[in-house]
Amino acid sequence: MLLKKIFIYDQYIYKERGIIIKQTSVKELDEKDLEFVEALRSLDVPRNVAAMITYLANANEATSREIEMGTNMRQPEVSIGMRTLRRNNWVEERDIKAEGKGRPMRIYKLGVPIGEIIKHYEEEKNNEATKTMQAIQKLKDIRAK
Repeated sequence: MLLKKIFIYDQYIYKERGIIIKQTSVKELDEKDLEFVEALRSLDVPRNVAAMITYLANANEATSREIEMGTNMRQPEVSIGMRTLRRNNWVEERDIKAEGKGRPMRIYKLGVPIGEIIKHYEEEKNNEATKTMQAIQKLKDIRAK
């Protein structure tokens, strides 16, 4: 999977003697990536989580703002999705000092191979299917009595 076109945005950095404009490029999801997102969605993975998994699988590492722009999500959607990635221990985080004053920027990257995430959903769906088949068998057994 490769990320699509590059989106350029301006980042304003305030220094003592004025404003410096720094341009940053952000990669966006391409058609193949969107197909991957939809495949995850078909497994009942929330849209924001599916998009973030796909984005981070391709981007190596990214800031929250880059994830927002690259996946076309708002900040609260990214924060909520990040909780799921953290809960499953799928993401690694590190802080880097921002230029000048201000909060450090948090950088995210997948902490596990994408295959491990796919395996998680495969096992989850297999468990659900097993429980469903057990319930159907129980219905059959009750009816047969």
